[in-house]
Formats: sequence, C-alpha cells, structure tokens
Amino acid sequence: MAAIYWFRRDLRLHDNPCFLKACEQTDALLPVVIEDWHGKSATRWGYTRKGTHRLAFETQALEGLSQSLQARGSGLYQVAVSIIHDPITTGVDALIDVAKRLGITTVYCEALFAPHEQREDQSIKEAGINLIQTDQSALLRTGDLPFTIDKTPLMFTDFRKAVEAADVVPRAPLGVPKSLLALPNIEAASARLRLFKSSDTDALPELDERSAFPYQRAPWTGSETHALEHLARYFGSDLPQTYKGTRNGMMGTDYSTKFSPWLATGALSLRQIYAALVDHEQRFGANDDTYWIWFELLWREHFRLLMQRYGSRLFVRNGLAKQPAPVNPNLTDKKAQARLEHWIAGKTGQPFIDAGMRELAATGYLSNRMRQNVASYLINDLEVDWRAGAAWFEHALIDYDVSSNQGNWAYIAGVGTDPRGGRRFNPAKQARDYDPENTYQKYWGTA
Repeated sequence: MAAIYWFRRDLRLHDNPCFLKACEQTDALLPVVIEDWHGKSATRWGYTRKGTHRLAFETQALEGLSQSLQARGSGLYQVAVSIIHDPITTGVDALIDVAKRLGITTVYCEALFAPHEQREDQSIKEAGINLIQTDQSALLRTGDLPFTIDKTPLMFTDFRKAVEAADVVPRAPLGVPKSLLALPNIEAASARLRLFKSSDTDALPELDERSAFPYQRAPWTGSETHALEHLARYFGSDLPQTYKGTRNGMMGTDYSTKFSPWLATGALSLRQIYAALVDHEQRFGANDDTYWIWFELLWREHFRLLMQRYGSRLFVRNGLAKQPAPVNPNLTDKKAQARLEHWIAGKTGQPFIDAGMRELAATGYLSNRMRQNVASYLINDLEVDWRAGAAWFEHALIDYDVSSNQGNWAYIAGVGTDPRGGRRFNPAKQARDYDPENTYQKYWGTA
C-alpha cells in the first residue's frame, strides 16, 4: 500500500511517532509539504499571516528536513497550489488532488487543534481519504492525564498541581526510522509535485547583529540538526542551573532556553527537551532553576490543551470570559488603526515599548518579558483590540505557536485564564525594574 505523509508542524525525523507509524504500515511513502498559500494570505487586520522572518526560518527547517530525507533515500515533495488553468485555490484541495491522481487513499499527519487546521482535516475526510493522525506536538499523552480534555483545568496552577499529583511525566522520545520506504511512482501527479527546493535562500532577511536569536547563521538556523545541537549544547552547560534567575533577560543569546523557534516548526519536540532536562539533572543536580524549565514546558502544554478544549473561542474578542472584554474598540476606528500602526513601527513615543517593537521587526524574536509589556501597552494604553496584536505576533515571530500565542494574549487582555482580569504592565516601572540603566533602550535606539 502506498500512502502520503504530510509534514505540518513536525519538521523532524527524530521523535515523530506518526511518521514512524507510516513507515511501518505502508509499502511506499510520499513525504510532502503543502505550498504555503495560507501564510501569505492577508488577515482582517491588513497584514499577512507570515512575515519575512517567520517564512525564512520555516524555509530553513524545510531545507533541513529535505536534506535528511534525501540522505536516507527518500525526499520531500512540495504540493503546488497553482498550475496552469487550475481551479484549485487551497493547499488541502491540492493535496487531495495529488492523492486522487496517484490512487492513494491514506494520508498520515500530526493532529493539530486550531480551527483552521481542524477544517483542513475535515476537508480531507470528506474527500473520502483515510486520515491517520498522532498528537505529537504534545508533551504528555492524553490518556496519561488525570482528566479528560473537556475537563482540562482553566487555571494553570490547578492544571500543574493535578499533573504533578498524578505523577504524570512525558514518555521517552523515539528515534529516527531505521530505514525509509521507497517513493511511489508520482508521474500521474507530476504537474502538482516538485522536489522541495528553497527559492528564498538568497532572500534571507539581513542579520541584525543585536539579535537574541540570529537564525541567519549557524548554529541558530531552523534545521533539525541545529535544533539537536542546541539541545545538547544548552543542557551540557551550566545555563539550566541559573534559568529562573536569567529567564527575564532581554539581550544576548544566553537568557532563556531559546528552544521555542524550533518547537514552533516542530524541528524539536517537547519530549526531547524533557528527556534532556532529566539527563542534565541526573548529571549536574536538580534545583529550583531546572524545575522552572519543567514549569515552563507545562505552561506550553496547558495552552495546547486549552486550544484543544475551546478552539475558536480563543479567537473571539471576549475569549473565555463570560463578560465583555475590558477594552473593546475595533479597527474601524481610524484612530485605533493609526495607534496600531505606530505600535508596529515602534513609534508610540514610549521608549521601552518602542525598543521592543523595533527588536521584533529587526529580528523576528522578542523576550518573554518584552512580549508581555508590548501586549499590555497595545491593549491597555493604546486601547486596540487584542486580536490585532495577536495577529501581528503571528506575522512577525519566528517562534509563533498558535496555542501559546492566543492563550497569552487572551491572558493579558483579561479574557483568558487569569481570574484577576486584565494584566496591565506599567512600562515606566518595567523599564526601571528590568532596564534600570536604559541599556536595552539604547541598544534599540529609543533612549
């Protein structure tokens, strides 16, 4: 039996259970990625879903995956949306067309839970194709949790305590397949398939030497190889021993773990990080700092489960709140639109906030501390719909993750999981606390 493996947010060969399953259950396997039509489409806020930094980093991840597959006798094929006289307009429609041309009735892929991805899955099933999926972006197996998805605790503390009380820990990560299957004959679909080859390599955004994640050069590129190298390098150092005290840094490559960009593309899995953390603690000792890495992994897992439970509710203005959001303007107001544009450009006049937005524009990356500050400022000081800010992060961040992004923005807006309501950060106080000498602001030309 021939089948298709559709790579989505799992651009790796290590610890990829669904890909392993496909290799075990089929006779010939066609690995594909869909031409990124969705990311280049415009949002209701006036900008595309994926900006240049995010597209460039994802391209690096795809290049790495393609090379790994070819080295093992397979390959990565891109499904083209547009061919001559083509009525097809979506990537999933193109994938269905490929399957039908090749007489393939089974598609393997990871399970994703955002509304757009759920609609994609439904389209494939309605086309009569057997969709086999594994939830491999997860840290914890659903069946191991002490509650069902529909009973996932809304509050993170309740979630964490329930998980830890039940002694739930991640399963061990899996290795790469021992061997890859032969490719099926693709001649019947050759007009819609091409061996993946980046056309954007020469168009990489210029490296800003101030970047806290300089993905334009090794060892920070988006490939699985560099992800694994960073994993080994980080947990082979003493950085985890001081993580809690340094995680609020804003400059340099050594604050925080810096795993999130590779997690976003799936070049690295959460289970791999946890396994490396446990190994580090066995070799160097466990402390409050190393526990905090587990703590942050759980935060990410909690947001993922909330997306699975609530879905589209995390994309509406009122979010998970029963009452209207504290600030509810919309962008039909030209003044609100202008405030949004000034915020994006780093021209609000608030030096601490503008420094953060300039860093984001120049590098595609931003510290967690600054993400909270710029989000709060847009919502509470500029009084712009929080979803516009969430959409800009989707466009700009190389480590964009839909569950964490929507969850964190809703949290700051007071329509998420925080029982205290909105979270306003005083930018002047934040600057005094985290940038007392104006070093960061001078770094980005706002002080």
